[in-house]
Amino acid sequence: MTDPGHVVFFDTDGNFIKSLMVGALPDMLVYGQGGKLIAVANEGEPDGGVDPEGSVSLIPVRWGGMNAMQSDVMTVGFGSLDTEGAPEGLRLFPGVESIAQDLEPEYIAFSPFGVRIWVTLQEANAVAIINTFSGKLEKVLPLGTIDHSKWGFGIDASDRDDEINIANWPVMGMFMPDAIASYSDGEEVFYVTANEGDDRGEDERVKDLDLDPTVFPDADDLQEDEELGRLGVSTIDGDTDGDGDFDALYSYGTRSFTIWSAGGKRIFDSGDDFEQIIAMQLPEEFNSNNDENGSFESRSDNKGPEPEAIEIAHFWGRTYAFIGLERISGIMVYDITNPRRVSFVEYVHNRDFGGDAELGTAGDLGPEGIKFIPQHKSPTGTPLLVVANEVSGSTSIYEIKSLRPIGIGDLGGNAP
Repeated sequence: MTDPGHVVFFDTDGNFIKSLMVGALPDMLVYGQGGKLIAVANEGEPDGGVDPEGSVSLIPVRWGGMNAMQSDVMTVGFGSLDTEGAPEGLRLFPGVESIAQDLEPEYIAFSPFGVRIWVTLQEANAVAIINTFSGKLEKVLPLGTIDHSKWGFGIDASDRDDEINIANWPVMGMFMPDAIASYSDGEEVFYVTANEGDDRGEDERVKDLDLDPTVFPDADDLQEDEELGRLGVSTIDGDTDGDGDFDALYSYGTRSFTIWSAGGKRIFDSGDDFEQIIAMQLPEEFNSNNDENGSFESRSDNKGPEPEAIEIAHFWGRTYAFIGLERISGIMVYDITNPRRVSFVEYVHNRDFGGDAELGTAGDLGPEGIKFIPQHKSPTGTPLLVVANEVSGSTSIYEIKSLRPIGIGDLGGNAP
């Protein structure tokens, strides 16, 4: 489908107001500039041999959309990259006709003052920066990788070893963020990403690849199911010398969240925190899937807990990040007031591991979106966190009464 998509406006009673055309296959939208501008991520995802161009639409709105006009809609594409060239390090798929078709906007965050938006381009492992006043694409920033062989950045890579084994491996993790949010510490602007990872069917297990014997002299051992053999990695990345075997391994997502400067510099990454925390708090449910209880370790070979949703909130003089874990479910909470001294606060969930997901008795599964309600807007008079859970089709509302930063070493024996 290359036809334009639509943004449809309704009033709070469900009455239709109007419909405006945007780019192909809109997948997400967000308000910015105090509710005066809507930014729409038109993913343009390929289907059935048809691959529309990805784009971002900007819709000025007034009076809740009553006066929004089709003539005011600006749609920003990526065609300029086809003529000017792609930035070094941008992940592109072979065989796609144009860069504009290859890039698929996933999620959008306004800068704190609304001058710019950051747009995640998940499969390309990049973000686009667009000026909201000029409607111009300013740049595309490739995000690079995390080295899982380094201390603090390990992963559990096997679903067949019957144990928790968060270890360092010769694997590069591509960030590939889904959700993104922004905040300011009063001096600088930062962007925060949930690094889920995603593929387009170009993945294979490590055991099915030909590994370069010089780079991987222990390939026979590494490719065992209990080691790296089951891990899903990219087949379009890693053959650096073009000789048909793999000189490096690139996995999807980093099982972490990251704080970036406005210029695209990595300021903080949570590394293997999520898996370490879950291993201590829920050892019998570690890396479970979101549609089945009793699925210990079933996601270790495929993106682990899968951080997907993110929300930033300012209250009680602090700034917090709430990160939703799609697979095992629940929310990780971090104090990010100082982005260079980030503290883990807590992990909370409302999943019942004794229930049945198919019968709807397993609680809240698969957090997809998170929204914060500040104290002055809360019906309870305390801050609230609202979570939409995709798999269970439920909505969780958490009342925030106290938050205390703690270290990972303090977690032993603590119940969520």
